[in-house]
Amino acid sequence: MLREKFKEALTAVLPMTLIVIILGLTITPLETHNMFKFILGAVFIILGLTVFLFGVDIGITPIGSHMGKALAKSNKFWIVSIMTLLLGFIISIAEPILQVFAGQVEDVTSGAISKTSLLIVVAIGVGLMLTIGLLRILFNIPLKRVLTITYLIILALGLFTSSEFLAVSFDAAAAITGPLTVPFMLALALGVSSLKKDAKDSENDSFGLVGLAATGAIISVKIMSIISGSDEITGSLAREGSVSDSVFAPFLREIPKVAIETAMTLLPIVIMFLFFHFVALKLRKRSLKKIFMGVLYTFIGLTLFLTGVYAGFMEAGEILGYRVASLGKPWLTMLIGFILGLVVILAEPTVHVLTNQIEDVTSGYIKRRIVLIALSIGVSSAVLLSIIRIIYPGLQLWHYLLPGYAIGLILAHITPALFVGIGFDSGCVSSGPMSATFILAFVQGVAEFVPYADVVVDGFGVIAMVTLMPMIALQLLGLIFRIKSRKEV
Repeated sequence: MLREKFKEALTAVLPMTLIVIILGLTITPLETHNMFKFILGAVFIILGLTVFLFGVDIGITPIGSHMGKALAKSNKFWIVSIMTLLLGFIISIAEPILQVFAGQVEDVTSGAISKTSLLIVVAIGVGLMLTIGLLRILFNIPLKRVLTITYLIILALGLFTSSEFLAVSFDAAAAITGPLTVPFMLALALGVSSLKKDAKDSENDSFGLVGLAATGAIISVKIMSIISGSDEITGSLAREGSVSDSVFAPFLREIPKVAIETAMTLLPIVIMFLFFHFVALKLRKRSLKKIFMGVLYTFIGLTLFLTGVYAGFMEAGEILGYRVASLGKPWLTMLIGFILGLVVILAEPTVHVLTNQIEDVTSGYIKRRIVLIALSIGVSSAVLLSIIRIIYPGLQLWHYLLPGYAIGLILAHITPALFVGIGFDSGCVSSGPMSATFILAFVQGVAEFVPYADVVVDGFGVIAMVTLMPMIALQLLGLIFRIKSRKEV
């Protein structure tokens, strides 16, 4: 099984690695130490992704599934509400990608938005929406109805939110759907929905929880903006000269830090699982041992993966973005951004978890290869549109988001119910650690060079676009499936 996961990880990471190496050797030369750091980072990412995916399969997914079933079987409204709210808060505030994102926001805004306040606000919002999402499944409320109401609230709040907080709010939603929260939420939804007697309802409700939970981050950050009255937040990146010339020092520095963050992320989930085990589950020792081995694999894999991303990939992304933009050829910047968007999605760990679950739940009816193609097109379009917004003044983030989410909600009412949940979940998982670090750093590098662009407003908005476009792409795929099935009949 590990061999299969290694092949999967190698196939996912290699295309992007080769593209960056080619760019670093040709039109945007990277210094030797930066190139070696990037290559070493790629090795860490491949090994980490291999072990992580294996650990999720035997550890995190069973934990989420067991806990979801236990909550559903309790059949008590207040128990489901309180426990889900607590779970949502714990896994959100401990999510390593959200931790990194909150730190980036604090650094770029020079402390105007503090890391601690952003973490707490987002965790509360996600916990509330996760609770609403599970209750929706239990009470058989259509997902499209809940999503419509939720996004109307987001739209209304957007009228009173500054452009700086608009970008941060949507990117916070993307950051919360990291490599740990996504497998857990997907498994939670699967566990609850699997108890339904109607097979079609069970299949449909297996997806959508991640997308709905992520809206809690958008709403809570917007409310934070309105209450605080913060506006006109600007920032800049550290210049290229400030980066380290050492190849190994960044990795040696990151490994213990990432290991502690990952352990702190997993610990609350393990504690909650043990509580559920002793109170309701009472699993056999053999099953329990296998799950804890899976958690250990997840810890090792996530530590290696995130170390590779932070120590090897982020710096290269920022430098490439800045230098590509400095060539003075907008078409080339847009083309490179589009190509990077095509391949970055393949290296997202949560995308592999979601696409495998889609294929399993639908018994192979929806092939993961088709979903990956749709996601690649969506993400590449998102990066392209984001770079266009940076290069050409006058375009604002809401010019994309308003019509984009309007299209997404219209599609939700005409697309098969299964694809509505898959679409909104896909948008969230597309903006995982690779997009939230390498692509974000690349676009921020471009924004740092363009004199009339702002790193906060223009740089952070890319993740919001990476969330939006795959959601539209997957729902359009659902329409294609519907048309195809009608023709076959």
